[in-house]
Amino acid sequence: MNTDVNVCASSYGTVQWPDIKWAQCIRNVRRLQIRIVKATQEGRWNKVKALQRLLTGSFSGKALAVKRVTENQGKRTAGVDGQLWSTSQSKSHAVQTLNRRGYKPLPLRRVYIPKSNMKMRPLGIPIMKDRAMQALHLLALEPISETNADWNSYGFRPERATQDAIGQCFRILSMKTSAKWILEGDIKGCFDNINHGWLINNITLDKKILRKWLKAGYIYKRILYPTETGTPQGGVISATLAGMTLDGLEAELRKFRRQDKVHMVRYADDFIITGNSKELLENEVKPLVEKFLSIRGLELSPEKTSVTHIDEGFDFLGVNIRKYDGKLLIKPSKKNVKACLDKVRNIIKDNKAAKQINLIKMLTPIIQGWANYHKSVVAKKTFRHVDNEIWKLLWQWARRRHPDKSSVWIKKKYFKTDGNRNWVFAADDAERLHPNGKPYRVLLFRASSVPIKRHVKIKGEANPFDPKFETYFEERSTSKMRDTLKGSKQLLSLWLNQGGVCPICRQPITAVMPWSLHHVARKVEGGNDNASNLRLTHHHCHRKVHSRKLEVV
Repeated sequence: MNTDVNVCASSYGTVQWPDIKWAQCIRNVRRLQIRIVKATQEGRWNKVKALQRLLTGSFSGKALAVKRVTENQGKRTAGVDGQLWSTSQSKSHAVQTLNRRGYKPLPLRRVYIPKSNMKMRPLGIPIMKDRAMQALHLLALEPISETNADWNSYGFRPERATQDAIGQCFRILSMKTSAKWILEGDIKGCFDNINHGWLINNITLDKKILRKWLKAGYIYKRILYPTETGTPQGGVISATLAGMTLDGLEAELRKFRRQDKVHMVRYADDFIITGNSKELLENEVKPLVEKFLSIRGLELSPEKTSVTHIDEGFDFLGVNIRKYDGKLLIKPSKKNVKACLDKVRNIIKDNKAAKQINLIKMLTPIIQGWANYHKSVVAKKTFRHVDNEIWKLLWQWARRRHPDKSSVWIKKKYFKTDGNRNWVFAADDAERLHPNGKPYRVLLFRASSVPIKRHVKIKGEANPFDPKFETYFEERSTSKMRDTLKGSKQLLSLWLNQGGVCPICRQPITAVMPWSLHHVARKVEGGNDNASNLRLTHHHCHRKVHSRKLEVV
């Protein structure tokens, strides 16, 4: 019996999206990915390709691909055909259309987004079907890319983050005997200039499908432009293709002697390489990197590539890394702090007449997200500075609204007392009431309330698709979730009581996935907020429960 087809229906033609058993789909795909990893490690490439064909032709793979592109942030952004898959019927139909035979991708919709240097970054938006096809083939490609990836490459890879890259910088630069010189590298237009011939010859992916994606072209202002090089930034699979293009550079750098202290840390197309002298980096390391890149159609950006002494410090991934009297300190960079404050300033400026409660709800995720990003570095002093600057902006906002009122009156209206703290920007939320009928008080999030905690860097060799690392990743996931929920004893207790899994799909609830609180007995029907009446679920599972009126046990 074909268990893959029986995941949700007797045949592809009768599949109904809400009836799909996602746990079974994930297990089916996971089994194939594990086999791909094993075949890759053994160098059995014909076996790898056979397993890839099996995965990309499976119902489970197709269903998960459609699920990914209809639940991510870009699900409401259409390609050149203007179509979205927003209904169960359209998603069910989409699963049946993801076939290799007759597949022809449409050109991408080109848009431009501003970069920090005031230049514009091109972004390609595929149609939904092309996104789903890329997501499907990515399921078959990622086990290979993760098996062969550089150990100290961290950008756009599962289970890795910028904090891991920053942690590796600390490891290779913090000791007294560490290298003193750093080559800061940036690749010029990495996504747009990768050689198509190199990709087709070196990426273990369906060559016919890959060639069609690379040559699809893009439409800008109703004009079709061909694509002779590059992999469009914005596609589901683009980041993985770019990462695989740069993999192997770390192995090239291992040719240097140990006393040369040559180490690389890379995040996407940004990287640093350490060395024990400026001459070594400029005369030997840099030419090696340029040769490695030229084979792939790439080159270093002259204005962004430089050699710096550790005592001068350098900016990398939003932090400044520098030694002060021999001690390495990693702090939020001035540029990054300014960007955060500018964003807050613009929100306040654009909402001069907004209600205080709405302004708080707009600012809190900005401040909280920025502080959480920097909580693993030396940032306490910077957090207090940011809080102080935001307070000044809010005081100006409040004074402008009431030019004829006294400072005492304005303070009483907008700034409350919370415990031992005064001058807390807070408002009552009339839409949320306590059981006693009083509204909840919503406080503006303070960056300085985030505790500093050293990030535990991922092991360089760890592969999320290799069974021997399964326990390792489970322990990391549990640790992250505990840290995320420790501010709420109720949520942490629910998560632990549920064994860390969603009661609907039976899949893990992790720190990187949106979740929701579900009331077993709805509040409109007399349900309460006691733990016995609550379940922690995935956000999309929660929507499914209410749309289909399912019962959660």
